[in-house]
Amino acid sequence: MKTILVDNTEIATNHIAGQRSPGLMWLGGYRSDMEGTKAVELEAYAKEHGLSCTRHDYSGHGKSGGSFVEGTISKWLQQSLSVFEQLTSGPQILVGSSMGAWIALRMIEELAKTDQSSRVAGLLLLAPAPDFTLELMEPQLTGAQKSDLNTKGYYEEPTPYGPDPNIFTKELFDDGRANRVMGRSIDTHCPVHIIQGKQDPDVPWQHAQRLYELMSKDDASITYVPDGDHRLSRTEDIALMKRVLDDMILQIGM
Repeated sequence: MKTILVDNTEIATNHIAGQRSPGLMWLGGYRSDMEGTKAVELEAYAKEHGLSCTRHDYSGHGKSGGSFVEGTISKWLQQSLSVFEQLTSGPQILVGSSMGAWIALRMIEELAKTDQSSRVAGLLLLAPAPDFTLELMEPQLTGAQKSDLNTKGYYEEPTPYGPDPNIFTKELFDDGRANRVMGRSIDTHCPVHIIQGKQDPDVPWQHAQRLYELMSKDDASITYVPDGDHRLSRTEDIALMKRVLDDMILQIGM
C-alpha cells in the first residue's frame, strides 16, 4: 500500500504494474473500500492477464485519512483524478461500482478539459448510481430527514451493509447537484458496459436503463442479472464481470 497526499489528506492506494494495456482502475461505492470482493477480484484478474490495476480508498473510507462526513462527490472525484494522474499510465478501463460509476463519468468530463479523455479506453459500470442523491434519495426523503438536513446538516439511516448507520449530509446533496451527469446526453468516447441486478434494492434497474439510454452515441451495452442484488459479489457475478472485461479488452484491441 502507498499513500498520496491530496489537499492535505492521505489517500491509501494499491497499484500493481502490468506488461499489457489497458490498465484497470477500480472506483468503489459509497462507504466501500478497496478490499471489497469485487476490487480484490479485479486485481486478481489483472495479475492473471498481465495488466496493471489501481485501487484506492476515498477520504473517510478504508485506510485513507480524512473525515467521512466531510466527504463529497467533488472531493472524492479530485482524489480519484489525482490517483489516476499519479499512479496510472497509458489507457485505462475505469471500473466503477455504484457511486464509483458516478465518479468515473465525472472523471471523463474533467479529463476532457485537459485533453486527456483518450486515456479512458473503456468503462465498466456495476450497479451504477450516478446522481443518486438527486435522482434516488431526494424524492424519498421523509419530513424528519428533511428537517435534520436543515437543522443539523445531516441525517442518519440504518444500512444492511455494516453495523454503523449511513450518514448523509446537506453538503453531499448540494454538491451532488453540482456534479449532476444525467440531465443531458452522455458522450464518453469509449466503449461502455453496464451490469445491473434486477433485484437491486438500492439502485432500481430503471435507473441503469435510463443511464444506458443517455449514452445513445456511445458504443454502450447493458447486461441485466435477473436475480442480482446491489453488491453483485457472488461467484457468478464476479465471473460475469471478468467475461465482460475479456470482451471489452478484445474490443479495444490493445
